[in-house]
Amino acid sequence: MNKVILSVAIIMAIGLTSCKNEIKKEAETSTTEMSKEIAMTDLSFGVRGNCGMCKNTIEKAAHSVVGVTAANWDKDKKKIDVSFDDTKTDAMTIHKAIAASGYDTEKVAGSEEAYDGLPGCCQYDHEMMMNQ
Repeated sequence: MNKVILSVAIIMAIGLTSCKNEIKKEAETSTTEMSKEIAMTDLSFGVRGNCGMCKNTIEKAAHSVVGVTAANWDKDKKKIDVSFDDTKTDAMTIHKAIAASGYDTEKVAGSEEAYDGLPGCCQYDHEMMMNQ
């Protein structure tokens, strides 16, 4: 009889320990997800460009920045919408990465050397309006 009672007690102890660990894992996951949500920043700013090839280059430059999770350049409005983790990067770093690829942003002029290397269809008017 003592062996039966001891076996039941051991099984109950194991079961309770397993439940406690599961609850702890769920709490850790929730905290991590909340932290990620809080750190995300959405930003829109003007970027000069002309065509679909510009779109690919501009978005690729934005995505090259660690922490950028989304980038979408609108050819007609001459603006980019970017989502990024503000614990890993900031807006100016994204502006500089795009400018390094040859495109003017609202805050940083594009690299002349990179601009000169762009295909003819991508060589935009430096006076064009952006973020329309």
